[in-house]
Amino acid sequence: MLGAQSISVTGQRAGEQFTKTDWLADEVPIALEFNGVSHAVMLASPLDLHDFALGFSLSEGIVESAAQLYDVEVVDQSNGITVQMTIANSAFALLKNRRKTIAGRTGCGLCGAESLDQVVRTVDDLPASSPLAAKFTTSQICEAIKALQLAQPLQNATGSVHAAAWCDGNGTLAIVREDVGRHNALDKVIGALARNPTLIAKTGFLIVTSRASFEMVQKAVSARIPLLAAVSGATAFAVRLAAKANLSLIGFVREDDFVLYTHPERVQC
Repeated sequence: MLGAQSISVTGQRAGEQFTKTDWLADEVPIALEFNGVSHAVMLASPLDLHDFALGFSLSEGIVESAAQLYDVEVVDQSNGITVQMTIANSAFALLKNRRKTIAGRTGCGLCGAESLDQVVRTVDDLPASSPLAAKFTTSQICEAIKALQLAQPLQNATGSVHAAAWCDGNGTLAIVREDVGRHNALDKVIGALARNPTLIAKTGFLIVTSRASFEMVQKAVSARIPLLAAVSGATAFAVRLAAKANLSLIGFVREDDFVLYTHPERVQC
């Protein structure tokens, strides 16, 4: 199975001992290089790395558009994978000026920030929703979360990965990506969305199987997606950013239940 490997395990369930074949999710060091210079090492699932490369570049503000990422080469190595990216000279010059090196982890969104000023990047706020703008219904959002549970082959096999998805205006899952890291899964969705010119980010919404943290909100805003819904709750930092940036943020979406934190004008109950 792609993204996982099988091993023989023993255990006990309901008082009965067992021996069986189990699946473990792959967790691989992924080195991200821009124009020959190492920038970050992330622990991630070795799947959809072209999407990851573009999504990370966009959500971290390294490139402004997909057009600034000229080439991506995935190089397998004995101790991990190197993703070699060629970006526009103007984008690379700005990246060098930031002088920021990230030591990534699956559960950390701020690793490598050298000062408090680097925690909150400058990201343009989303446009305010007009009274005549289309609304997303709570039934669409709840049904999308239910559908996502059935669209995670790696999670269903291993029980140890996250998923993110972009849904169209009808609530249909259009892009689904899985990863051991929640940030990585969302970056992969953002990258896949940017690579598909037939899909318009602002017409749909994001759903994630994790909590809604500050960086998940920041990534959604940077991708110009107006609504983020999470299976778990939101942090106070995330809610403050979502409120300021005009993002509709929803948490604890389970069955038909949810908590609407910010900008309810986009949501029709």
